[in-house]
Amino acid sequence: MSHTVRDLIEDQALAQPQAIYATDGEGVALMAYADLAVACRRVAAQLQSLGSQPGDTVSLVMPNGLQTLRLLLGAMHGGWCVNPINLLSSVEQMRYVVEHSDCKVVVASHEWEQPMRELLVGIERKISLWICSPDGDELTALEAHTASPEPRTLALLMYTSGTTGRPKGVMLTQANLVANAKAISAEHAFSPNDRVLAVLPLYHINAFAVTMLAPLAHGGSLAMPPKFSAARFWEQAIGCACTWINVVPTMISYLLEGESPTRESMARIRFCRSASAALPPEHLRAFENKFGIGIVETMGLTETVAPSFSNPMETAQRKLGSVGRASGCEARVIDADLQSVPDGQTGELAICGPNVMHGYYKNEEATRAAFTPDGWLRTGDLGFRDSDGFFFVTGRIKELIIKGGENIAPREIDEALLQHPCVLDAAAVGIADRHYGQEIMACIVLRPGNEPDEAALRDFCLLRLGRYKTPKVFRFVDELPRGPSGKVQRLKLLDS
Repeated sequence: MSHTVRDLIEDQALAQPQAIYATDGEGVALMAYADLAVACRRVAAQLQSLGSQPGDTVSLVMPNGLQTLRLLLGAMHGGWCVNPINLLSSVEQMRYVVEHSDCKVVVASHEWEQPMRELLVGIERKISLWICSPDGDELTALEAHTASPEPRTLALLMYTSGTTGRPKGVMLTQANLVANAKAISAEHAFSPNDRVLAVLPLYHINAFAVTMLAPLAHGGSLAMPPKFSAARFWEQAIGCACTWINVVPTMISYLLEGESPTRESMARIRFCRSASAALPPEHLRAFENKFGIGIVETMGLTETVAPSFSNPMETAQRKLGSVGRASGCEARVIDADLQSVPDGQTGELAICGPNVMHGYYKNEEATRAAFTPDGWLRTGDLGFRDSDGFFFVTGRIKELIIKGGENIAPREIDEALLQHPCVLDAAAVGIADRHYGQEIMACIVLRPGNEPDEAALRDFCLLRLGRYKTPKVFRFVDELPRGPSGKVQRLKLLDS
């Protein structure tokens, strides 16, 4: 019985050593399960040579690649905790995560070497820097045989945006990760013959759990291009003999604008799995009509190792607009007093199960607020359950902006803009976007005597927030709508 990531890897290496676990996006570079097991022990040896030991945290600043897979899985296999850092973050945001995570080692690709060296200068504790290529194989020939981690051992520390603007470190154990890998495999009836096209970045919980870990539970495989390319997506999926694809709604939007291969060439692809954000029903229908591939909508949180809801595999059984039924866990809808409400009544979705996080790292207050007294995780999503057990999300309690499946805290945008000398007041809000689901609009109140200068504000945000979090739209207003307590009423910004 597999209880840890190490168990999953070693069980497959024993059962089918020559079976392929991963290939690159061209189907050229191959990694068998036996190769993965050896690589895991070599990663452990290299981490120990850098002065790190099992139980320590290792941060990764790496794009997708077979080596990135080896590093993440090798560290967890040996009992380390991995902290994949979002490459869309600004350097300041990365510095916060590296400092807060207490990591002992940072593993970075070559293009990130200089920024990381500069970043580490300002951090007092000793942190080793390991530079390697995401698609290379620069591992020591030495193999470390560390003690097997316990199921309760912390395996993943992934930072997610919150309403405060400071990301929170979600603590997930070996048991959390294994439980969800098994649940995903069971939900989609996967077998060793299944292969997924893995185009989402591994610093995203969806890619980490669904495309990297789930195949370990059923002995399947993944094909990993360096990044998503709408122009090459179908060529890669077909060329690598994929049987399913895992995407976010933003990618579906881009694929709809491209050409469609022949139905015969895509015959192996059983289904498309969509997650991380709501998929507009018109996009779902258009995708299925154009490509002839059914979409299974799912939903989850970083705090639940990604998926905790899923629609059925059978197209006829799904419900459009629903995130599906609870998968691998229990779910209910609660009111403001944290009591369950009847089916059909709106409240907050709450989740309980083996996939639910241990808590937030070094943040007891946020951890307490995230759970009900009887241990159910509060998702912050408003919705209801119908009489068939399907859940529908109608809104969010938290004011997060979800852009392309990534959570962005509006306050983080506000605080950056307020640093500009010409800005008196600012508030960010999510607006509908065809590709990303949501984009960022910033409403600005200028200080007296200043003229609107969108280009200057955009450049200012690019430096402080990075490209991904820079607002797409700047709107200049005389004042921001505020409630009795003085808090900005963000939703009213959409009506102004």
